Amino acid sequence: MSLIRSSRHRKPVLLIVGCGDVGLRVLRLLQGRWRVLALTSSADRVAELRGAGATPLIGNLDDAASLARLAGVADAVLHLAPPPSQGQADGRTQRLIQALARRSLPQCLVYGSTSGVYGDAQGAWLDETRAVNPSTDRAWRRVDAERRVRWAGRALGLRACVLRIPGIYAADRVGGDPKDRVQRGAPVLRAEDDVYTNHIHADDLARACVAALWRGLPQRVINVSDDSTLAMGDHFDAVADHYGLPRSPRLSRAEATQALSPMQMSFLSESRRLRNARLKRELRLGLQYPTVQAALKAGR
Repeated sequence: MSLIRSSRHRKPVLLIVGCGDVGLRVLRLLQGRWRVLALTSSADRVAELRGAGATPLIGNLDDAASLARLAGVADAVLHLAPPPSQGQADGRTQRLIQALARRSLPQCLVYGSTSGVYGDAQGAWLDETRAVNPSTDRAWRRVDAERRVRWAGRALGLRACVLRIPGIYAADRVGGDPKDRVQRGAPVLRAEDDVYTNHIHADDLARACVAALWRGLPQRVINVSDDSTLAMGDHFDAVADHYGLPRSPRLSRAEATQALSPMQMSFLSESRRLRNARLKRELRLGLQYPTVQAALKAGR
């Protein structure tokens, strides 16, 4: 049964905050069934969003006054905007929630967070009951946003759902095609130093977002990850082999520390494997691309 109440005589209204690649995929999935509003801080994106079928709204999450028009406009909100680039708090999510609370509330708020909130688990399997353990300011900002979203659910009486998202990939995603990384010859760690990483295809992530709008339980956290259980180097080896490209060079951790930036090393310093039972059981999502190999085979 749907958890979104809407009239027989009108489509439900969705506000997408942060309508980038994944938001546009969501928009395509909902075309004809929902009326979609898309918040953007750039006037240059108005034509693109309108052409994709959304009604653009100009506003900036760093400017509370510009968000006044968001109050009472939507039945549901999909929050995919990134946090600020500095600090450990996410004032953008705070300002969004304050704007939404000024008038009749949406029935649900779905927030796209990151699996980085778990920190390093040394390769262990994790489900959503695992306590967060962020190791970077970037991850702390996401923890802060999650807490604000879940607080809004409890205090304001709306259905809040947090999606913890790992690495997003797709052959048609700008900056998200693993083939590009292999072609650049970007190094990976040698097997004895390697880390487990988690992935989700951008199309499956968009489908998970839509499923959460309909079926996400109140104040629930869901890992949105596929079934792959690959170490990072093995993942990129599979990509290289599929395209007939040279495999990425392997470095020791000490060598990588010398060759890579601190930001790059931060992604090579956390190892975990995500369980996705809630994704399948509660959101009832059947993955189109359950493994990286399945996506490669499909050319996606």
